Amino acid sequence: MSKRPPNFIVILADDLGYGDIGCDGGAIIRTPNLDRMAAEGVRFTDFYASANVCTPSRAGLLTGRYAIRSGLAHEVIQPADTTGLPLSEIIIPRALGDAYASALIGKWHLGHVAPHWPPTAYGFDRFYGLPYSHDMRPLSLYAGDGAAVEVTEAKVDFARLTQNFFEQTLAFAEQNRDRPFFALVALTAPHVPLRPNPDDLTGSPAGAYGEVVEEIDLNVGRLLARLKAMGLEEDTLVIFTSDNGPWFEGSSGPFRDRKGGSAWDGGFRVPFIARQPGTLPAGVATDALSSNLDLLPTLLAMAGIAAPADRELDGADLTAVMTEGAASPHDQIVLFDNTHVAAVRTARWKYVARSYYRTMDIPLDRYPLLFDMSIDPGETYSVAALHPEAAADMVARIAAARAKYDPIGRAFPPHVAPASAADHPD
Repeated sequence: MSKRPPNFIVILADDLGYGDIGCDGGAIIRTPNLDRMAAEGVRFTDFYASANVCTPSRAGLLTGRYAIRSGLAHEVIQPADTTGLPLSEIIIPRALGDAYASALIGKWHLGHVAPHWPPTAYGFDRFYGLPYSHDMRPLSLYAGDGAAVEVTEAKVDFARLTQNFFEQTLAFAEQNRDRPFFALVALTAPHVPLRPNPDDLTGSPAGAYGEVVEEIDLNVGRLLARLKAMGLEEDTLVIFTSDNGPWFEGSSGPFRDRKGGSAWDGGFRVPFIARQPGTLPAGVATDALSSNLDLLPTLLAMAGIAAPADRELDGADLTAVMTEGAASPHDQIVLFDNTHVAAVRTARWKYVARSYYRTMDIPLDRYPLLFDMSIDPGETYSVAALHPEAAADMVARIAAARAKYDPIGRAFPPHVAPASAADHPD
Protein backbone atom coordinates (compact mmCIF):
# COMPACT_ATOMS: atom_id res chain seq x y z
CA MET A 1 0.00 0.00 0.00
CA SER A 2 1.23 3.48 -0.87
CA LYS A 3 2.67 5.45 2.07
CA ARG A 4 2.20 8.91 0.55
CA PRO A 5 -1.17 10.68 0.31
CA PRO A 6 -2.87 9.36 -2.81
CA ASN A 7 -3.44 11.27 -6.00
CA PHE A 8 -7.01 11.31 -7.30
CA ILE A 9 -8.13 11.35 -10.92
CA VAL A 10 -11.92 11.25 -11.39
CA ILE A 11 -12.99 10.74 -15.00
CA LEU A 12 -16.60 11.85 -15.42
CA ALA A 13 -18.27 10.93 -18.71
CA ASP A 14 -21.27 12.97 -19.86
CA ASP A 15 -24.50 11.02 -20.55
CA LEU A 16 -22.76 7.63 -20.65
CA GLY A 17 -25.16 4.77 -19.97
CA TYR A 18 -24.64 1.90 -17.56
CA GLY A 19 -24.83 -0.57 -20.44
CA ASP A 20 -22.35 1.23 -22.67
CA ILE A 21 -19.20 -0.47 -21.33
CA GLY A 22 -18.28 -4.10 -21.49
CA CYS A 23 -17.69 -4.82 -17.81
CA ASP A 24 -21.26 -3.67 -17.05
CA GLY A 25 -22.79 -5.89 -19.73
CA GLY A 26 -22.33 -3.86 -22.90
CA ALA A 27 -21.91 -6.08 -25.94
CA ILE A 28 -21.61 -3.64 -28.87
CA ILE A 29 -19.23 -0.86 -27.87
CA ARG A 30 -15.67 -2.09 -27.28
CA THR A 31 -14.11 -0.87 -24.02
CA PRO A 32 -11.10 -3.11 -23.31
CA ASN A 33 -9.27 -0.54 -21.19
CA LEU A 34 -12.24 0.18 -18.94
CA ASP A 35 -12.85 -3.56 -18.70
CA ARG A 36 -9.21 -4.04 -17.70
CA MET A 37 -9.52 -1.22 -15.19
CA ALA A 38 -12.46 -3.07 -13.62
CA ALA A 39 -10.51 -6.35 -13.65
CA GLU A 40 -7.67 -4.61 -11.81
CA GLY A 41 -9.88 -2.69 -9.39
CA VAL A 42 -13.32 -2.43 -7.83
CA ARG A 43 -16.55 -2.13 -9.83
CA PHE A 44 -19.79 -0.93 -8.25
CA THR A 45 -22.98 -2.36 -9.72
CA ASP A 46 -25.43 -0.26 -7.70
CA PHE A 47 -23.89 3.19 -8.01
CA TYR A 48 -26.20 6.17 -8.49
CA ALA A 49 -25.71 9.65 -9.84
CA SER A 50 -27.26 12.12 -7.41
CA ALA A 51 -29.51 13.51 -10.14
CA ASN A 52 -30.79 12.42 -13.54
CA VAL A 53 -29.50 15.52 -15.36
CA CYS A 54 -26.21 17.37 -15.49
CA THR A 55 -26.04 20.43 -13.24
CA PRO A 56 -27.52 18.91 -10.06
CA SER A 57 -25.53 15.70 -10.49
CA ARG A 58 -22.26 17.64 -10.73
CA ALA A 59 -23.20 19.78 -7.75
CA GLY A 60 -23.80 16.61 -5.76
CA LEU A 61 -20.54 14.99 -6.83
CA LEU A 62 -18.41 17.97 -5.86
CA THR A 63 -20.16 18.90 -2.59
CA GLY A 64 -21.23 15.50 -1.21
CA ARG A 65 -24.68 17.06 -0.77
CA TYR A 66 -27.89 16.78 -2.75
CA ALA A 67 -28.24 19.73 -5.12
CA ILE A 68 -31.50 20.71 -3.44
CA ARG A 69 -29.32 22.07 -0.61
CA SER A 70 -27.55 24.50 -2.96
CA GLY A 71 -30.53 25.63 -5.03
CA LEU A 72 -29.41 23.75 -8.14
CA ALA A 73 -31.85 20.85 -8.14
CA HIS A 74 -34.19 22.28 -10.79
CA GLU A 75 -33.23 21.47 -14.39
CA VAL A 76 -29.82 22.61 -15.72
CA ILE A 77 -28.09 25.96 -16.05
CA GLN A 78 -28.66 27.59 -19.44
CA PRO A 79 -26.38 30.09 -21.22
CA ALA A 80 -28.58 33.06 -20.28
CA ASP A 81 -28.77 32.06 -16.61
CA THR A 82 -26.98 33.92 -13.85
CA THR A 83 -27.44 31.20 -11.22
CA GLY A 84 -24.66 28.98 -9.94
CA LEU A 85 -23.22 26.96 -7.08
CA PRO A 86 -23.14 29.12 -3.93
CA LEU A 87 -19.60 30.09 -2.98
CA SER A 88 -20.42 28.93 0.55
CA GLU A 89 -20.37 25.31 -0.63
CA ILE A 90 -17.19 23.36 0.11
CA ILE A 91 -16.28 21.27 -2.91
CA ILE A 92 -13.61 18.57 -3.18
CA PRO A 93 -10.57 20.75 -4.05
CA ARG A 94 -11.37 23.27 -1.33
CA ALA A 95 -11.86 20.45 1.19
CA LEU A 96 -8.54 18.86 0.21
CA GLY A 97 -6.86 22.22 0.83
CA ASP A 98 -3.36 23.39 0.07
CA ALA A 99 -1.91 19.92 0.52
CA TYR A 100 -3.28 19.04 -2.93
CA ALA A 101 -2.82 20.61 -6.33
CA SER A 102 -6.17 20.55 -8.10
CA ALA A 103 -7.54 20.93 -11.60
CA LEU A 104 -10.89 20.87 -13.34
CA ILE A 105 -10.35 19.76 -16.89
CA GLY A 106 -13.49 19.72 -19.03
CA LYS A 107 -17.04 20.82 -18.38
CA TRP A 108 -18.07 22.97 -15.38
CA HIS A 109 -21.82 23.72 -15.75
CA LEU A 110 -22.23 25.10 -12.24
CA GLY A 111 -22.34 28.79 -13.16
CA HIS A 112 -20.63 30.89 -15.81
CA VAL A 113 -21.02 34.47 -14.55
CA ALA A 114 -19.56 36.03 -11.42
CA PRO A 115 -19.50 35.11 -8.60
CA HIS A 116 -19.96 31.54 -9.86
CA TRP A 117 -17.19 31.84 -12.44
CA PRO A 118 -14.46 30.83 -12.94
CA PRO A 119 -14.28 27.39 -11.29
CA THR A 120 -11.01 28.42 -9.65
CA ALA A 121 -13.13 30.60 -7.33
CA TYR A 122 -14.12 27.33 -5.59
CA GLY A 123 -10.62 26.04 -4.91
CA PHE A 124 -9.39 24.58 -8.19
CA ASP A 125 -5.83 25.69 -8.94
CA ARG A 126 -6.28 25.18 -12.67
CA PHE A 127 -9.17 25.15 -15.13
CA TYR A 128 -9.13 24.05 -18.74
CA GLY A 129 -12.48 23.54 -20.34
CA LEU A 130 -16.00 24.71 -21.07
CA PRO A 131 -18.49 26.72 -19.03
CA TYR A 132 -21.40 24.36 -19.77
CA SER A 133 -22.57 21.66 -22.20
CA HIS A 134 -21.06 21.75 -25.66
CA ASP A 135 -24.48 21.89 -27.32
CA MET A 136 -24.97 25.39 -25.86
CA ARG A 137 -23.97 28.75 -27.29
CA PRO A 138 -22.03 30.98 -27.04
CA LEU A 139 -19.24 28.49 -26.42
CA SER A 140 -15.53 29.04 -25.96
CA LEU A 141 -12.71 27.01 -24.44
CA TYR A 142 -11.11 28.60 -21.38
CA ALA A 143 -7.82 27.96 -19.61
CA GLY A 144 -5.87 29.44 -16.75
CA ASP A 145 -4.64 29.32 -13.19
CA GLY A 146 -6.22 31.11 -10.25
CA ALA A 147 -8.41 34.04 -11.27
CA ALA A 148 -6.60 34.43 -14.61
CA VAL A 149 -8.90 32.24 -16.70
CA GLU A 150 -9.17 33.42 -20.30
CA VAL A 151 -10.51 32.25 -23.65
CA THR A 152 -8.01 29.97 -25.35
CA GLU A 153 -10.23 28.90 -28.27
CA ALA A 154 -13.11 31.04 -29.48
CA LYS A 155 -14.17 28.29 -31.90
CA VAL A 156 -14.11 24.93 -30.20
CA ASP A 157 -12.73 21.87 -32.00
CA PHE A 158 -15.46 19.45 -30.93
CA ALA A 159 -13.82 16.39 -32.46
CA ARG A 160 -10.68 16.75 -30.35
CA LEU A 161 -12.17 17.75 -27.00
CA THR A 162 -11.71 14.33 -25.42
CA GLN A 163 -8.13 14.13 -26.70
CA ASN A 164 -7.35 17.62 -25.41
CA PHE A 165 -8.87 16.95 -21.99
CA PHE A 166 -6.81 13.80 -21.47
CA GLU A 167 -3.63 15.50 -22.72
CA GLN A 168 -4.20 18.35 -20.27
CA THR A 169 -4.77 15.83 -17.47
CA LEU A 170 -1.50 14.06 -18.20
CA ALA A 171 0.35 17.37 -18.34
CA PHE A 172 -1.13 18.34 -14.97
CA ALA A 173 -0.09 14.98 -13.49
CA GLU A 174 3.42 15.41 -14.87
CA GLN A 175 3.70 18.93 -13.43
CA ASN A 176 2.58 17.74 -9.99
CA ARG A 177 4.12 14.27 -9.88
CA ASP A 178 6.07 15.11 -6.73
CA ARG A 179 3.05 16.22 -4.67
CA PRO A 180 -0.51 14.94 -4.16
CA PHE A 181 -2.97 16.11 -6.78
CA PHE A 182 -6.68 15.93 -7.60
CA ALA A 183 -8.00 16.17 -11.15
CA LEU A 184 -11.65 16.09 -12.17
CA VAL A 185 -11.71 15.18 -15.85
CA ALA A 186 -15.24 16.20 -16.83
CA LEU A 187 -15.61 14.96 -20.39
CA THR A 188 -18.16 16.21 -22.89
CA ALA A 189 -18.55 12.80 -24.53
CA PRO A 190 -20.81 11.05 -25.28
CA HIS A 191 -23.21 14.01 -24.90
CA VAL A 192 -24.45 15.31 -28.25
CA PRO A 193 -23.22 16.67 -30.62
CA LEU A 194 -21.25 13.54 -31.48
CA ARG A 195 -18.03 14.38 -33.33
CA PRO A 196 -15.67 11.41 -33.62
CA ASN A 197 -11.99 12.31 -33.50
CA PRO A 198 -10.38 11.66 -36.92
CA ASP A 199 -7.13 10.86 -35.09
CA ASP A 200 -8.72 8.01 -33.14
CA LEU A 201 -11.31 6.39 -35.40
CA THR A 202 -12.01 2.82 -34.32
CA GLY A 203 -14.71 1.70 -36.75
CA SER A 204 -17.13 1.15 -33.89
CA PRO A 205 -20.16 -1.00 -34.72
CA ALA A 206 -22.20 1.45 -32.60
CA GLY A 207 -21.73 4.34 -35.02
CA ALA A 208 -20.72 7.85 -33.94
CA TYR A 209 -21.83 7.25 -30.35
CA GLY A 210 -19.68 4.14 -30.20
CA GLU A 211 -16.74 6.01 -31.74
CA VAL A 212 -16.70 8.67 -29.02
CA VAL A 213 -17.07 6.09 -26.24
CA GLU A 214 -14.30 3.95 -27.70
CA GLU A 215 -12.13 7.09 -27.90
CA ILE A 216 -12.73 7.63 -24.17
CA ASP A 217 -11.64 4.04 -23.61
CA LEU A 218 -8.47 4.51 -25.68
CA ASN A 219 -7.56 7.56 -23.64
CA VAL A 220 -8.21 5.78 -20.35
CA GLY A 221 -5.70 3.18 -21.49
CA ARG A 222 -3.17 5.88 -22.37
CA LEU A 223 -3.71 7.55 -19.00
CA LEU A 224 -3.10 4.35 -17.06
CA ALA A 225 -0.01 3.56 -19.10
CA ARG A 226 1.42 7.05 -18.59
CA LEU A 227 0.80 6.93 -14.83
CA LYS A 228 2.72 3.66 -14.71
CA ALA A 229 5.56 5.12 -16.76
CA MET A 230 5.76 8.11 -14.38
CA GLY A 231 5.91 5.78 -11.38
CA LEU A 232 2.54 7.06 -10.13
CA GLU A 233 0.37 4.00 -10.74
CA GLU A 234 0.30 2.80 -7.13
CA ASP A 235 0.01 6.35 -5.78
CA THR A 236 -3.04 7.29 -7.86
CA LEU A 237 -6.66 6.35 -7.37
CA VAL A 238 -8.36 6.52 -10.78
CA ILE A 239 -12.16 6.59 -10.81
CA PHE A 240 -14.40 6.33 -13.85
CA THR A 241 -18.11 7.19 -13.77
CA SER A 242 -20.86 9.18 -15.53
CA ASP A 243 -22.97 12.18 -14.55
CA ASN A 244 -26.30 10.48 -15.39
CA GLY A 245 -27.80 7.92 -17.73
CA PRO A 246 -27.86 8.06 -21.54
CA TRP A 247 -29.88 10.59 -23.53
CA PHE A 248 -30.83 10.08 -27.21
CA GLU A 249 -28.44 7.19 -27.77
CA GLY A 250 -26.62 4.83 -25.48
CA SER A 251 -27.67 1.92 -23.31
CA SER A 252 -29.10 2.04 -19.81
CA GLY A 253 -28.47 -1.70 -19.62
CA PRO A 254 -31.25 -3.66 -17.88
CA PHE A 255 -32.64 -0.52 -16.24
CA ARG A 256 -35.81 1.42 -17.03
CA ASP A 257 -35.86 4.80 -18.84
CA ARG A 258 -33.03 7.27 -19.49
CA LYS A 259 -31.55 10.64 -18.60
CA GLY A 260 -34.16 12.95 -17.09
CA GLY A 261 -36.56 10.04 -16.67
CA SER A 262 -38.05 10.90 -13.28
CA ALA A 263 -37.43 8.16 -10.69
CA TRP A 264 -36.41 5.22 -12.87
CA ASP A 265 -32.94 3.70 -12.57
CA GLY A 266 -31.98 4.20 -16.22
CA GLY A 267 -31.47 7.90 -15.55
CA PHE A 268 -29.52 7.42 -12.31
CA ARG A 269 -27.64 4.11 -12.34
CA VAL A 270 -24.19 4.73 -13.82
CA PRO A 271 -20.86 2.94 -14.16
CA PHE A 272 -18.36 3.31 -11.33
CA ILE A 273 -14.89 1.78 -11.43
CA ALA A 274 -12.08 2.52 -8.97
CA ARG A 275 -8.48 1.36 -9.46
CA GLN A 276 -5.36 1.82 -7.36
CA PRO A 277 -2.99 -1.16 -7.48
CA GLY A 278 -1.60 -2.05 -4.09
CA THR A 279 -4.38 -0.23 -2.24
CA LEU A 280 -7.58 -1.56 -3.78
CA PRO A 281 -8.10 -5.26 -4.49
CA ALA A 282 -8.39 -6.47 -8.07
CA GLY A 283 -11.42 -7.98 -9.78
CA VAL A 284 -13.97 -7.07 -7.12
CA ALA A 285 -17.59 -6.31 -7.95
CA THR A 286 -19.78 -4.93 -5.16
CA ASP A 287 -23.52 -4.30 -5.03
CA ALA A 288 -23.13 -1.92 -2.07
CA LEU A 289 -25.53 1.02 -2.39
CA SER A 290 -23.48 4.05 -3.34
CA SER A 291 -23.70 7.44 -4.97
CA ASN A 292 -21.57 10.19 -6.45
CA LEU A 293 -22.34 12.05 -3.22
CA ASP A 294 -19.84 9.65 -1.66
CA LEU A 295 -16.84 10.95 -3.58
CA LEU A 296 -16.07 13.92 -1.33
CA PRO A 297 -16.11 12.00 1.98
CA THR A 298 -14.28 9.04 0.43
CA LEU A 299 -11.46 11.06 -1.10
CA LEU A 300 -11.04 13.08 2.08
CA ALA A 301 -10.85 9.90 4.17
CA MET A 302 -8.28 8.36 1.85
CA ALA A 303 -6.25 11.59 2.03
CA GLY A 304 -6.43 11.58 5.83
CA ILE A 305 -8.34 14.88 5.89
CA ALA A 306 -11.40 15.46 8.06
CA ALA A 307 -14.71 16.13 6.33
CA PRO A 308 -16.31 19.56 6.83
CA ALA A 309 -17.94 19.60 10.28
CA ASP A 310 -20.08 22.68 9.82
CA ARG A 311 -22.64 21.14 7.43
CA GLU A 312 -24.55 17.93 6.86
CA LEU A 313 -23.23 15.68 4.12
CA ASP A 314 -25.50 13.30 2.26
CA GLY A 315 -22.58 11.20 1.06
CA ALA A 316 -20.59 8.65 3.06
CA ASP A 317 -17.07 7.19 3.05
CA LEU A 318 -16.75 4.15 0.75
CA THR A 319 -13.15 3.33 1.67
CA ALA A 320 -14.01 0.17 3.64
CA VAL A 321 -16.35 -0.98 0.86
CA MET A 322 -13.52 -0.73 -1.65
CA THR A 323 -10.64 -2.02 0.45
CA GLU A 324 -12.32 -4.59 2.71
CA GLY A 325 -15.57 -5.55 0.99
CA ALA A 326 -17.57 -3.91 3.76
CA ALA A 327 -21.31 -3.33 3.52
CA SER A 328 -22.64 -0.05 2.22
CA PRO A 329 -22.65 2.83 4.69
CA HIS A 330 -26.08 3.73 3.27
CA ASP A 331 -29.35 2.36 4.55
CA GLN A 332 -31.05 4.02 1.57
CA ILE A 333 -30.53 6.27 -1.44
CA VAL A 334 -33.01 9.07 -2.15
CA LEU A 335 -33.62 9.90 -5.81
CA PHE A 336 -34.81 13.36 -6.81
CA ASP A 337 -36.47 14.55 -9.98
CA ASN A 338 -35.83 18.27 -9.94
CA THR A 339 -36.83 19.32 -6.40
CA HIS A 340 -39.21 16.39 -5.86
CA VAL A 341 -38.39 13.27 -3.88
CA ALA A 342 -39.15 10.77 -6.62
CA ALA A 343 -38.00 7.41 -5.21
CA VAL A 344 -36.16 5.68 -2.39
CA ARG A 345 -33.87 2.71 -2.92
CA THR A 346 -32.73 0.29 -0.21
CA ALA A 347 -30.59 -2.81 -0.65
CA ARG A 348 -33.54 -4.92 -1.79
CA TRP A 349 -36.41 -2.56 -2.44
CA LYS A 350 -37.18 0.48 -4.51
CA TYR A 351 -40.32 2.59 -4.16
CA VAL A 352 -41.20 4.93 -7.01
CA ALA A 353 -43.33 7.93 -6.08
CA ARG A 354 -43.18 10.02 -9.23
CA SER A 355 -43.08 9.50 -13.00
CA TYR A 356 -43.91 11.10 -16.35
CA TYR A 357 -46.64 10.43 -18.88
CA ARG A 358 -46.67 12.52 -22.05
CA THR A 359 -46.32 16.09 -20.76
CA MET A 360 -47.47 15.26 -17.23
CA ASP A 361 -45.28 14.98 -14.14
CA ILE A 362 -47.32 12.57 -12.05
CA PRO A 363 -47.17 11.96 -8.29
CA LEU A 364 -47.94 8.28 -7.73
CA ASP A 365 -49.08 8.41 -4.10
CA ARG A 366 -52.29 6.51 -4.91
CA TYR A 367 -50.58 3.87 -6.98
CA PRO A 368 -48.00 1.92 -4.96
CA LEU A 369 -44.96 1.02 -7.03
CA LEU A 370 -42.71 -1.24 -4.98
CA PHE A 371 -40.02 -3.17 -6.85
CA ASP A 372 -37.87 -6.04 -5.65
CA MET A 373 -34.54 -5.01 -7.15
CA SER A 374 -32.98 -8.38 -6.35
CA ILE A 375 -35.14 -10.08 -8.99
CA ASP A 376 -36.54 -7.17 -11.02
CA PRO A 377 -33.86 -4.52 -11.61
CA GLY A 378 -35.82 -3.29 -14.61
CA GLU A 379 -38.65 -2.09 -12.31
CA THR A 380 -41.32 -3.83 -14.35
CA TYR A 381 -43.65 -5.37 -11.75
CA SER A 382 -44.87 -3.79 -8.54
CA VAL A 383 -44.99 -6.26 -5.65
CA ALA A 384 -46.59 -3.89 -3.13
CA ALA A 385 -49.56 -6.22 -2.67
CA LEU A 386 -47.25 -9.19 -2.05
CA HIS A 387 -45.10 -7.38 0.51
CA PRO A 388 -47.32 -4.95 2.42
CA GLU A 389 -44.88 -4.52 5.30
CA ALA A 390 -42.04 -3.60 2.94
CA ALA A 391 -44.37 -1.25 1.05
CA ALA A 392 -45.40 0.46 4.28
CA ASP A 393 -41.78 0.87 5.31
CA MET A 394 -40.87 2.40 1.95
CA VAL A 395 -43.85 4.75 2.02
CA ALA A 396 -42.67 5.91 5.43
CA ARG A 397 -39.19 6.47 4.01
CA ILE A 398 -40.62 8.58 1.18
CA ALA A 399 -42.58 10.63 3.71
CA ALA A 400 -39.51 11.14 5.90
CA ALA A 401 -37.41 12.21 2.91
CA ARG A 402 -40.07 14.70 1.86
CA ALA A 403 -40.32 16.05 5.39
CA LYS A 404 -36.55 16.59 5.42
CA TYR A 405 -35.91 17.94 1.94
CA ASP A 406 -39.11 19.71 0.86
CA PRO A 407 -38.55 22.63 3.26
CA ILE A 408 -34.99 22.97 1.94
CA GLY A 409 -36.32 23.03 -1.61
CA ARG A 410 -38.86 25.72 -0.75
CA ALA A 411 -35.99 27.96 0.33
CA PHE A 412 -34.79 27.88 -3.29
CA PRO A 413 -37.79 28.47 -5.59
CA PRO A 414 -37.22 26.72 -8.93
CA HIS A 415 -35.65 29.16 -11.33
CA VAL A 416 -37.12 29.56 -14.78
CA ALA A 417 -34.38 29.77 -17.37
CA PRO A 418 -34.51 33.07 -19.26
CA ALA A 419 -34.77 33.18 -23.02
CA SER A 420 -31.56 31.75 -24.39
CA ALA A 421 -29.72 31.93 -27.66
CA ALA A 422 -28.47 28.38 -27.13
CA ASP A 423 -28.76 26.01 -30.03
CA HIS A 424 -26.97 23.03 -31.47
CA PRO A 425 -23.66 23.83 -33.16
CA ASP A 426 -23.12 22.72 -36.69
